[in-house]
Amino acid sequence: MSWIEYEPQRVEAIAARLDLRDANRRALHEVAEHLVEGDGREFICDLATGVGKTYLAAGVLEYLAEAGIRNVVMIVPLDAIYEKTIQNFTPGSRKYIEGAVWEPVVVTAENFRQHVDDMNDLTKLKLFIFKVQTLLKPSDDMRRKIHDENESMGEALYAHLQWLDDLVVLADEHHVYSGDAEKYGATIRDLGARAIVGLTATPNKADVRAGKVVFRYTLAEAIADGLVKIPVVVYREDGTKDTRSQLADACHLRDVKEAAWRAYARASAKATVVPVLFVVCEEVKKAEQIAETLRAEFLTEPDQVLLITGGSSDKALRSLKAVEDPTSPVRAVVSVDKLKEGWDVRNIGVIVSFRPLLSATLTEQVLGRGLRLPFGERTSIEAIDTVDIVAHESYRQLLASKQALLEQVLEERAVAAKELSTTSAVKASGEQPQGPVASAMTQRGLTFVFDDAHGGEVVDPSVLLMVQEYNTTVEQQEKGTAATVQFVSPVNNAPRIKFPRLERQAIPTKFSLSCITQQQSRDLGSKYLSDESVYMKRVALDAERGIDGEVVIGERFLEEEKAHIETLPWSTVKKQLETKVLGLSVITSTLTEFQAASNVIGWFLDGAGVTGDEHVRWSVKRTALATRAIEAMIIKAYELRATTPTWEFNVVEVPVLPPSRPMPSPILSKWADFAKGVWYGDWQKSVENVSSFDARTTEFSLAQMLDSAAHVKWWLRIYTNGPAWIEWEGGRYFADFIAIDTNGHYWLIEGKADDDANDESVMAKRKAAEAWVEQVNEVGAYGQWRYLFATETAIKVSNGRWLDLIKQ
Repeated sequence: MSWIEYEPQRVEAIAARLDLRDANRRALHEVAEHLVEGDGREFICDLATGVGKTYLAAGVLEYLAEAGIRNVVMIVPLDAIYEKTIQNFTPGSRKYIEGAVWEPVVVTAENFRQHVDDMNDLTKLKLFIFKVQTLLKPSDDMRRKIHDENESMGEALYAHLQWLDDLVVLADEHHVYSGDAEKYGATIRDLGARAIVGLTATPNKADVRAGKVVFRYTLAEAIADGLVKIPVVVYREDGTKDTRSQLADACHLRDVKEAAWRAYARASAKATVVPVLFVVCEEVKKAEQIAETLRAEFLTEPDQVLLITGGSSDKALRSLKAVEDPTSPVRAVVSVDKLKEGWDVRNIGVIVSFRPLLSATLTEQVLGRGLRLPFGERTSIEAIDTVDIVAHESYRQLLASKQALLEQVLEERAVAAKELSTTSAVKASGEQPQGPVASAMTQRGLTFVFDDAHGGEVVDPSVLLMVQEYNTTVEQQEKGTAATVQFVSPVNNAPRIKFPRLERQAIPTKFSLSCITQQQSRDLGSKYLSDESVYMKRVALDAERGIDGEVVIGERFLEEEKAHIETLPWSTVKKQLETKVLGLSVITSTLTEFQAASNVIGWFLDGAGVTGDEHVRWSVKRTALATRAIEAMIIKAYELRATTPTWEFNVVEVPVLPPSRPMPSPILSKWADFAKGVWYGDWQKSVENVSSFDARTTEFSLAQMLDSAAHVKWWLRIYTNGPAWIEWEGGRYFADFIAIDTNGHYWLIEGKADDDANDESVMAKRKAAEAWVEQVNEVGAYGQWRYLFATETAIKVSNGRWLDLIKQ
């Protein structure tokens, strides 16, 4: 079969249907581009824990299905991931991924005998899910199921997979199959797939050096983009660091978080999520001691403390699976390095590690378990948006982790974050800052100094990793609990703006057999020009006397004879083909389709050398093969039919009511110094009472200009992933503001740094916005709209005057 092409618009449509995060959308583009080769190459997407690799896998599966691929293998390393993955692709399951058009037949080592017919059905998408151990050559019953010949299939399942010409492998937790685990990698490669797509948060170093990583989205980026919790390292200034104190502090932090989480769930009408303390130990004896201390002194109700070791009972493992359930009694999980890949829960609120916390260990083994957001998104409430790492003894080591995270995400922005001064405990190290500094920003317990050379931007370090004294952490999170019932909402008398969103709907073109060309049909028919002769072997059993007079019986091979082949006249062959084609569910019963079917079959037979001679006969076998081939050609043409985009306006009102964004804390005056990620209030003309901005010289300056302009009546800050967007070739474009002037005209406004103004994607978004304005105004039903693209130089030159800015 021909292989697939890279189709960016298909990627965008799938990303929209599955509601993929931007990182996963971009990763799906990379995967789609690299799938084009189809030469068995192996490539890897490196995505941070908590970003949603499973959603990327679902996107890849959907993309392959729409491209005509029908066989995909997903390989996982552990029982926990195996069970979760099956649920992800099983409709009705609590973990089922919604939004996909294609519903795969899920085939496993346990159920494949029930799906033999499905595996031979060219129209059905098959998703084979295996633990990697079951693919190894036989040594136990489960592996023999994969490798031994099966009566109903006529071959082994592993061999069946090897013969498929459209097989693609998705390797979850890819690093498990690399490096020292070469036997796993070999058994995956032996499948002979068209491509092996690896998914992992920690790629093997050898794979990185080999250039296999085609997409990377770091933990630092995920934290900075708000996709996961902000890590908070909590320590005591008084030097207290004994085990009991750390557990007491951790339990109190968990209690504070629980009050905040429950209050937020009530106020926002969301399902309750209960925070859990996660304790990591180095050995079983220490874990048992910790669990006993927690049960005796801090979490004394039945079943509140769950101990997980290599010898845990089935009951304990069931409790672990149910730890996210609001009715679960578990409030602390104590583990001996057993919970890594596969234990993906969203309700870890506090972590205590009694293992050495080096940066690599922190990120990969400990911190990764607590990064997922309890309510699926940031809430601007510290007690919910953070995971507390109680580190009374080792917090100084974690300062190195902080620097590493900062450098990863900020190096492209050319912002160097340096420690200037710290709490008394840190000052004792005797280190002094060096070099000139331009401006400073204080975070509780630490002061960070930034170089203002890059456009004067200041980046709030708290969006990456916070280091706080214990009492400060408790105080801040208790304040957050009280604030959970307040929301960012429109001010009194502020209008709700009706934004005409232009949406594309892809409607499949009505299928007709006339889509199949004469050349396609002739080429297929040419493969069936003649029957293969079948010969009978002839062996004579002869008897001769030897020299000694004894009779010797021997075999003598005689000339082969052609075997009789059951044949059919070509008229019968044609009738069978017509019956099969017209009986396909994708063909409508109309006179036009009957004629088109006659044409396709006529071209096919013409290519096969049938000219209407009544004496031409076909074997039953050739007839059956030809019938299956023409059926497969039609089904493939149906699946690859074109889509016709249609566009419709869908009016959305912003801000959305009822409000759902919790009121952030703290809120600064609009006249305060700028810092990214901080919220500002005291606005006079803003539709909402508070706003946040990404850049000082563009967005923040525009907001201050709009708020003081005599010819501007109202303005509204637009945020990424909100309801007001414009579609462009790369996805969804979110501008910075909507403003209403005193003439009643609407302004869609974009502020852009000079360095980025001529970027190809920026120019494409600008062009899309200008086209959108023309279409909206042409309809005439949504008011008069204007689009303003303002560079930082244009904003500066206008000197705060709105009329000067729009005249440039």
